[in-house]
Amino acid sequence: MSDVSTFDIYNLPDLQVSVSDFIDLLNESYEFGFPSIVVTGELANLRISRGRWVYFDLKDDESSLKCFGTVQHLPGPLEDGMLLEVRGAPRMHNQYGFSFNVQLIKPAGEGSLKRAAELLQAKLQAEGLFEPARKRALPYPPQRIGLITSRQSAAYADFVKILAARWGGMQVDVIDVQVQGDAAVPQIVNAVERFNGLAEPPEVLVMIRGGGSPDDLAAFSSEQVTRAVAGSRIPTLVAIGHEIDSSLAELAADTRASTPSNAAELLTPDKHHVLEQLLEISEQLYDLVRDKMYDAHTQNLTLRDELHEQLALRLTAERDSLQTSRQLLEVLSPQAALRRGYAIVRGADGKVISDISGTSGPGEGAIVHIELHRASLEATVTHVEVRDGSLPKAKTTKRGNTHA
Repeated sequence: MSDVSTFDIYNLPDLQVSVSDFIDLLNESYEFGFPSIVVTGELANLRISRGRWVYFDLKDDESSLKCFGTVQHLPGPLEDGMLLEVRGAPRMHNQYGFSFNVQLIKPAGEGSLKRAAELLQAKLQAEGLFEPARKRALPYPPQRIGLITSRQSAAYADFVKILAARWGGMQVDVIDVQVQGDAAVPQIVNAVERFNGLAEPPEVLVMIRGGGSPDDLAAFSSEQVTRAVAGSRIPTLVAIGHEIDSSLAELAADTRASTPSNAAELLTPDKHHVLEQLLEISEQLYDLVRDKMYDAHTQNLTLRDELHEQLALRLTAERDSLQTSRQLLEVLSPQAALRRGYAIVRGADGKVISDISGTSGPGEGAIVHIELHRASLEATVTHVEVRDGSLPKAKTTKRGNTHA
């Protein structure tokens, strides 16, 4: 007979509690033993109550688990049959029994991830979040960039390296976030909101991540991140994964880049190429100015010759006109008339006497001065006779001297 005593559970005293106390004890045990646990299973019986509460089952081939949460826990549209990873905690409700209270829901497996993205894309597409008319032009090049990424990632290193090599001199403000895992989505959304909430926000908001599996890139196809990108008041540029990868955040962005390196290329010109262009333009301007100056010089020479010719013609014409005027003046001058035998008669006041009709002109006894071609006379009027259509005949007495 063995001397080893055995533990007799049936001899223990019974613990007597009320139903409510039992449920409280059970929940305390759950909280202590399973504060958070991830359960993987197939989605079934999904329903949403009053636009707020979410009820569904997770099942496998042998079992089914009732789950409860809110619409905020949904990563996007889901449908029965999708494989999910649900993080939560077991709870016993005092009215509705046992349930698994949801803390986080993620599609699991490539097929479910792809299907979840398709459902969400269709939903957001119907809302117009991907419409080309919503796209805004990015500043080129920007002076200040808001960057959302992981500082430890190769994507960050490539982006800033290419940015500096291509252009440089820009301010890059970085918010360091996780780019995969459960914390990625809220951190990315918070970073977008922080940049948009600045009194002086950056000119462009850039979101980048390197390549990875569909599960690694899933955060950038979540509804929360996609809506944050679409709702940004800052123009957005998103580059997630490699060229073949595509995320919903990229579709909602103003501009999509194929890779983080390509994002830096889209934002900045190549300074070496720009310098070559400037040198080429400088040479073209030099040639243009030189040709213009040569053309202007040639034109000036032609205009000078034409001006000289016009001036010579004008001088000749003016000289001829002056000669004609001189000859005309000589013909019409009083001296020419005097040379032809005419005389100029002036009264005592020195005014020329051209008419003695009526009361004008000197009367008898008046002294007049007579100017001839080469002599002048002073005479006394002895007789005045006015004749129509002919000159009067007057007798005069010579009182002057003839002079050369």
